[in-house]
Amino acid sequence: MHGLFRWRGKWWPGVVPLAVLWILAAWSSTAPVEADLTARAAAALKDAVLDKTRIAVDGRDVTVAADAFSEDGRRGAVASVQAVSGVRLVNDDTRLVPEAKPFVWSAERDVVRVTLGGSAPLPAVKGKLADTARAALAGVEVADQMNLARGAPPGFEPAALLLIDQIGKLKEGKIAISDGGVTLSGMARELGGREAIAAALKNLPAGFSVTANDVKAPPYVFQAYKDPVALTLTLSGNVPDNNVHATIAQAASRKFFSEKVVDNLKPSIGAPSGFAAAVMPALGALSRLSTGTLVVSDREVKLSGDALYDAAAAQIRAGLGKDFPQNFQFKPDISVKPASAPVDPTVCQQLFSDLLGKAKVRFESARATIDPDSAGLLDRLVEIALRCPTSNIEVGGHTDTDGEDGANQALSEKRAQAVVDYLVKAGLPASRFTAVGYGSTQPVATNDTDEGKAQNRRIEFLVR
Repeated sequence: MHGLFRWRGKWWPGVVPLAVLWILAAWSSTAPVEADLTARAAAALKDAVLDKTRIAVDGRDVTVAADAFSEDGRRGAVASVQAVSGVRLVNDDTRLVPEAKPFVWSAERDVVRVTLGGSAPLPAVKGKLADTARAALAGVEVADQMNLARGAPPGFEPAALLLIDQIGKLKEGKIAISDGGVTLSGMARELGGREAIAAALKNLPAGFSVTANDVKAPPYVFQAYKDPVALTLTLSGNVPDNNVHATIAQAASRKFFSEKVVDNLKPSIGAPSGFAAAVMPALGALSRLSTGTLVVSDREVKLSGDALYDAAAAQIRAGLGKDFPQNFQFKPDISVKPASAPVDPTVCQQLFSDLLGKAKVRFESARATIDPDSAGLLDRLVEIALRCPTSNIEVGGHTDTDGEDGANQALSEKRAQAVVDYLVKAGLPASRFTAVGYGSTQPVATNDTDEGKAQNRRIEFLVR
């Protein structure tokens, strides 16, 4: 009996390996089942609209955890798993994502990136909005800070996609949806961008409307630069349309007789009222400068550079702004070019002849009123006259043969006197100048052609 008792006390070491074998057998028999149920449950949820889906299987019991976007979607997902063959019990750990009230979404652009914020109704819509923004804004960083939420108004997706197209037209700013209201603010990237955005907003889906649109247009800029070294006048920036473009280009060719006009202007909408009426006299003032820059930005006109003599600088500073339409501001920064060295009468005569060989003093038809386009030429004539201060100068007026001889004689005298008056107003002594009219008695070309007549209508300077 004593031996038997000792044997009975040592039976338990054999139980341990039996238990291990039983556990291994149980595990090896349930692991494939659980893996199979996990795969089939995931397949059953393939078309379900869920987020953060997690499936756990214990034997034949399945636990489903996920964020659902509607009560029907949540119940449908659980039912789909319950219908999977072999599932005994479904533990429902799904929940509805929060509802946003109001439902807000935004796209904001700064210098370096576009940030998508607020809420999106579904993961697929969230991804689509981000992908669309990256495609539309190639090269611009897109930061996706959208959350998922319920409560989006009908038509949200097409509305948001349309607004993403508009964010590309902004240099900086923000576009937002709050339920069915759309707000916009910022600065358009280009002229016409504000108008293009406004036109696109007319295509918002039903139920959406613009509650605030504070998108500003960039400044409407026109520039002209006179380079005395390269002998060029460079026009750049914007003009309202092709007609104004042609008018400005033609005026520049008349006013800047010795410079080549480089025309880089482009038609753009958004010009302020009175644009052309401000640019034309401003170009005339620029033509009176030795070198200078004209910048018209919206209703602000800045003119800087060197006038050819003191009186011209004073006239431009004091008088140009009076020629502008109402609400335009003139900001002159006019200095005076250093005086050139004096020359003898022979050189002075040559300078006058060379200059008047390039351009002519123009007058209104059949009148002695000097055309404003000739202001730049007249200032150059004043500059030459200042270089020969001891010389007396005859200013001769000539006409073609059209009309009566007496009328032509009188007209030529008046035109010559108008030029002398300009020189005296510039500060030159009246005693140095004599106005003489020759009528049509000294032609330099035939009067049988329009071209010849145009050559005969002229002002000449003769140094005595």
